[in-house]
Amino acid sequence: MAQTSVGIRGGYTNATYSYRPAANSRGITAESVGKPTFALVVEHFNSKNAGVELNLQWITLGYKQLNEDLDPIATNITEFNYLKVPFLASFYAGRSGRFQIKMGTHFGYLVNAKDVQREFSDASPAEIPTFGGSDDSPNRFMYGLTGGAGISKLFGKSTLAAEVRFSYDFTNPEGQDRIFDMSSTNLEFSLAYLFKIKDK
Repeated sequence: MAQTSVGIRGGYTNATYSYRPAANSRGITAESVGKPTFALVVEHFNSKNAGVELNLQWITLGYKQLNEDLDPIATNITEFNYLKVPFLASFYAGRSGRFQIKMGTHFGYLVNAKDVQREFSDASPAEIPTFGGSDDSPNRFMYGLTGGAGISKLFGKSTLAAEVRFSYDFTNPEGQDRIFDMSSTNLEFSLAYLFKIKDK
């Protein structure tokens, strides 16, 4: 039976950024930043054990970069606030208790970038540049791939679900050619509550 549910999802996200200062340099990974995340969810199952899910998500990604050559150690922290829209195919096994696998794509828009802490510059190799200043012009659009797995439990018209998601963003937020390349991965742990609004 086809069914449509709506609800909310909330949890914790941990982002990791990697970058290359120049074309001939090796990749460098900055320390991860963890933040809460929230989403509105629409889930529709139109065939046995398969359907689609659409989220409208507020998510904060970011990085923490350390310069251990300085004493004391200096730290740069930047955060990116995105409005993100994952669109996922969803497959499940079970009846009232389900195991679910989800995969698909996501895109989003950078609402704002914030340099939370800036303690060093002119490092060698070059540090990740600023993104939250008046002269900065980061790329606004994001896109990438998302996959996840979780369990859910049905209680009449209500569903409770716990899930782990992994995302890879192809977007390089650097829009002024100050570094050669930059990308991020993101791990999410979340809980969701859904309410069935349509049955056919």
